[in-house]
Amino acid sequence: MEARKIVLPGEVVCERKGRKLGRGVYEVEEKILTKFLGVLKESEDEVDVIPLAGVYLPKIGDKVIGIIKGVEVSGWSVDINSPYTAFLPIGEGVEEYVDVGRVDLSRFYDVGDVIFCRVSNVTKSKMVQVSMKYLYTKKLLGGTIVKIFPSKVPRLIGKGGSMIDIIKKKTGTQIIPGENGLVWIKGENVSKVIEVISLIERESHIIGLTEKIGKMLGE
Repeated sequence: MEARKIVLPGEVVCERKGRKLGRGVYEVEEKILTKFLGVLKESEDEVDVIPLAGVYLPKIGDKVIGIIKGVEVSGWSVDINSPYTAFLPIGEGVEEYVDVGRVDLSRFYDVGDVIFCRVSNVTKSKMVQVSMKYLYTKKLLGGTIVKIFPSKVPRLIGKGGSMIDIIKKKTGTQIIPGENGLVWIKGENVSKVIEVISLIERESHIIGLTEKIGKMLGE
């Protein structure tokens, strides 16, 4: 299998030629340079560099897996695998009216509960708010959480969901990847899925990885 090109910070990777500047790159005198160590992704329309490692920095609209770390007066503090703790307000966490003076909020979400939520706001001072008011958001019951580099999540999902669909189908497991690098897995073949995810994380720069995973799971 062919490896994708790994580039260094400050390296000149190509001429711009009218292309869009994607993630991890900048322009100097019509040349495109990289911001960090990563994998070059180049097309006729855009140039990107996908970081090989790094922490999760939340952005509005991100779908993330969070773990409730505290029950507060007006909501819940949530660990989203980031330097910044998120907050889930009551109004974004439950549909019904809640009298905070009479209702114990832990009846909805308690410490240790796992949720699949959406980043709804990030302020300039990095105060992060998440929401459960979307069709796909939900509390995740049972299962196992695996942590990978956030930059590797797109590779786990694959183009059009191709990679993760193969893993789900071949192993019969439920898998929900968060853009923050936390992956929730539930089913009878969790250990096999973890093995596959570890391989993807190690070899994400390899072209043809989807086919390799398919053969591995087809044994």
